[in-house]
Amino acid sequence: MSEGLYTVIMGVRDFLKEYFQGFWDYETPKMMVIKNRPLGVIYRAVQFLVITYFIWYVFISQKAYQESETHPESSVYTRMKGKAVHGDDVLDNVEYSHPPEGVDVISTILRREFTYDQRQGTCPEHFSVDNANCTSDSDCFPGLPNFDSHGIRTGRCVQYHNYTFKTCEIMAWCPIEQYAVVREPPLVEAINFTLFIRNSIHFPKFKVFRVNVDSPPGMKTKKYLKKCHYHEEKAPYCPIFRLGYIANQARENFTELCRTGGVIGVFINWDCNLDLDPSHCKPTYTFRRLDPRKDLADSGYYYRFAKYYDKNGVESRTLIKAYGIRLDIIVHGQAGKFSVIPTIISTVTALTSVGICSIICDWIMLTFIDKNEVYSERKFDEVSKKVKEPTDTIDTEFSFIRSFGSNHSDLSDGVPL
Repeated sequence: MSEGLYTVIMGVRDFLKEYFQGFWDYETPKMMVIKNRPLGVIYRAVQFLVITYFIWYVFISQKAYQESETHPESSVYTRMKGKAVHGDDVLDNVEYSHPPEGVDVISTILRREFTYDQRQGTCPEHFSVDNANCTSDSDCFPGLPNFDSHGIRTGRCVQYHNYTFKTCEIMAWCPIEQYAVVREPPLVEAINFTLFIRNSIHFPKFKVFRVNVDSPPGMKTKKYLKKCHYHEEKAPYCPIFRLGYIANQARENFTELCRTGGVIGVFINWDCNLDLDPSHCKPTYTFRRLDPRKDLADSGYYYRFAKYYDKNGVESRTLIKAYGIRLDIIVHGQAGKFSVIPTIISTVTALTSVGICSIICDWIMLTFIDKNEVYSERKFDEVSKKVKEPTDTIDTEFSFIRSFGSNHSDLSDGVPL
């Protein structure tokens, strides 16, 4: 074996031996009083911040002493009410509210655009569609050219209605919407329509069931709901909201919503402290616009539907493009109740975190204050039962310990640095 390889093997052996022997060493903190005013101020300040954080944020704000449940069971039922005179017609909720069965998403029509008497046939494509303008049949290829087209091209180039230019002919429901659309004025009276939201919520872990509908003592709930409107303080258990109130709370202009439509989220939040009586568990409501704003190209909310009928033996339809407000009811819930286990865990975590103060101050002391290594010489002692000194020792059953354990060191500002 070469001398170099032998040296490497012996080095590795010595390293492993030293590591194995050091693995079984025991370390214990040593108390040392350092009379340094700036370091003491830092120590108490960090202690104050840690204790304040756990008392105010962890225990008071986050209620870390409670067992919590954040996924309750919830059910939502909605109903729209209101009537409006629109031209010669009287509209009720069957006309403008969709869907009628009352789920957690409901929409209200605020403005409509009609295309009457559409039939299956051929007609000119609208000139705004890409590559729709033409001069001869060779400019129009049969088939569907793009997704913006209103139908399937026949391959013919025809005159665009009573205009002098030509566009490609298509097979579709004719006349097309962009040419024959009739726009009616917005339903401004819808600002006074009301939305009823019934929400029930269940926390299975705590066996607590709550509903957002209730009436004052001595009054029947059905009678109370006929004349009340929601108010955060005066009527928190009357979940009836005017559409104007919803738009205002969402910071939206109702007139603009009538023009473009929009999607508004109705957020119901149940934050229940079950250390109190369950009657204190009340819902809160917030409202926020969910779709892109009006300055974007695809903002607003609208959808199309058709009414089909037979006219002179030919199937016909009236196409309706409806703009409106879509309301998404979104429920969040959480409940908490005192429990011993989370209280113990949070308390132990708080007490352990106070030790961070000593770590920070030790680092400051050894890095910025201990220039001549006076503190470090007193802070770190190595004790071995092989070393015996005749002075300043404590004879124990296991070893001789010098300046160790309960031995108390007092360093003042008089130590030269």
